[in-house]
Amino acid sequence: MKFTVFYDGNCPLCAAEMTLLANYDHHSRLCLEDIHARDFSQRYPNIDLQAADQILHGQTPDGTLVYGLDVTATAWGLVGKKPWLKVLRWPLVRWFADKAYLFFAKHRMGFAFFLTGRRCINNDVCLNSAEASQRRTTPPHCAKNMDEDADF
Repeated sequence: MKFTVFYDGNCPLCAAEMTLLANYDHHSRLCLEDIHARDFSQRYPNIDLQAADQILHGQTPDGTLVYGLDVTATAWGLVGKKPWLKVLRWPLVRWFADKAYLFFAKHRMGFAFFLTGRRCINNDVCLNSAEASQRRTTPPHCAKNMDEDADF
């Protein structure tokens, strides 16, 4: 089974990170799901789109939901990169790191504009969910019949 990451595909920084993760995912341990995909709500009715747009969501193979930096640290750990992210999960560091992440997540489009010159993927115009759903489909690497096991 795979660890599923539910991300904001309208965010240039989020999309870039997912592209990097996909490139490093040589053992197919991740399923990267854009929350703005056309059929997202039908495939993942348990995921609150508004909440997923505010904080990164992930789901373990047993169905457990994880959030924020726990998702980031898990995903990068599964592809064998950025081992330093584990530090952000240490008890004394976690509180501060989580507060910083929540600030970043809330203002990610502003950070994206500062770093990339783009606020959104679509010509600097954010797509609303209806427009986005017309354009995006299920990634082929996230098929529902996933039999391989990942180490968590």
